[in-house]
Amino acid sequence: MTTGKIYWSVLQKERRGDYGGGTVQVIPHITNEIKSRFYRGDGTDETRIAIIEVGGTVGDIESQPFLEAIRQFQQEVGRENAVLMLVSLLPYLRCSREVKTKPTQMAVKSMQSMGLQPDIIICRSEMEIEPQIREKLALFCNVPSSHVLQNLDVDYLYEAPLMLENEKLANVVCECLNIPCPEPDLADWKAMVEALRAPKHDVTVALVGKYTALHDAYLSVVEALKHGGISNFADVHIKWIESEDITSDNIGELLGDVDGLIVPGGFGSRGIEGMIIAIRYARENGLPFLGLCLGMQLSIIEFARDVAGFDDAHSIEFDPDTPHPVIALMPDQNGVTDIGGTLRLGSYPCHLKEDTLAYKLYGSEMIHERHRHRYEVNNEFRTALSDNGLVFSGISPDGRIVEMCELPTHPFFIATQAHPEFKSRPNRPHPLFRGFVEAALKHEGNKEEK
Repeated sequence: MTTGKIYWSVLQKERRGDYGGGTVQVIPHITNEIKSRFYRGDGTDETRIAIIEVGGTVGDIESQPFLEAIRQFQQEVGRENAVLMLVSLLPYLRCSREVKTKPTQMAVKSMQSMGLQPDIIICRSEMEIEPQIREKLALFCNVPSSHVLQNLDVDYLYEAPLMLENEKLANVVCECLNIPCPEPDLADWKAMVEALRAPKHDVTVALVGKYTALHDAYLSVVEALKHGGISNFADVHIKWIESEDITSDNIGELLGDVDGLIVPGGFGSRGIEGMIIAIRYARENGLPFLGLCLGMQLSIIEFARDVAGFDDAHSIEFDPDTPHPVIALMPDQNGVTDIGGTLRLGSYPCHLKEDTLAYKLYGSEMIHERHRHRYEVNNEFRTALSDNGLVFSGISPDGRIVEMCELPTHPFFIATQAHPEFKSRPNRPHPLFRGFVEAALKHEGNKEEK
């Protein structure tokens, strides 16, 4: 839920006349729109607990309508049915060796000025919080000392849930909601953390993209690679390669020391040719390859150019006048001039062909993956590409959209139009990333044998 979505929805309702010509205001129109999202899924007999996070910092002007909506929401459902948790930083001053509580006190004071009283305070800190600090925060912030919990720095992000369980966070939340707190079964999570902390193998894969100057742009992909590494008891190292730096002359040097190549999503023509060169290297040298969204489209372009004989093949996104548009605009995107919010978004089904790598990895004939794209494989070229050895292993149920492609003669060459990284979890790695890391490990082993 973003501010833009909220205001856009309110504006659309006003244009339709839903407000009867009344003046649209932050209260009640914006706050009511925000609250309507809180109640999604309500109306069933099933008891549910919704976790609602408000990003940013208490006191920011951007978050004020959201905090007011939360105040109203808590009043509507009752304080016993809505728990407020504040996550606050406790700075540690090394020069004086003390933890400062004043920022947290001021954050709580700011919340109280909006009519909000936190029930639980979670303190981010690099140092253990002494009992007297907890008591001080409890006194000045008007919460029980047992509701002041520490959230210490950890070596690995996925250790945080175990640490918070040791702090009895679940018990405190259930106590506030007056509901029982059963003992959680964390055996699977603990085993995953142990595998993360003690890998048996190391493997290096290259991530070739156009936004590598900001690694956070590929955070979901990076985490999904970690998940694939955990399931293979491997520590996955990433070699970041800016696609604009790639040429046919230096590609061997750039990829010669890695055991896998991943080309993630992106928009625009910058750096495209470098990615295509990298994909060609992976295809010709048996280097495990995983293409995501744009990565699949570029693998189609590379195959069309270098195998199928369409030397000038391209996507109309990058070259609208190409005589061989192997990647074209989706039919339902024709005539769409507003770029924002018009992509093929969300989860879509995909039918996998048996006796393919995709089917082997997923272990299922029908899958669902999340999408975010406007262009697709041009169906006019599907036969020509298939005749030259490219297998379309995943197709939409209506047969219209190519969702996945692969090369059966390659050790591991697979690409998807979707964004599987969004569905990967540390204890449930996505099949494509698990398989990719496994293939990279095999490639490393083969190099050592040689």
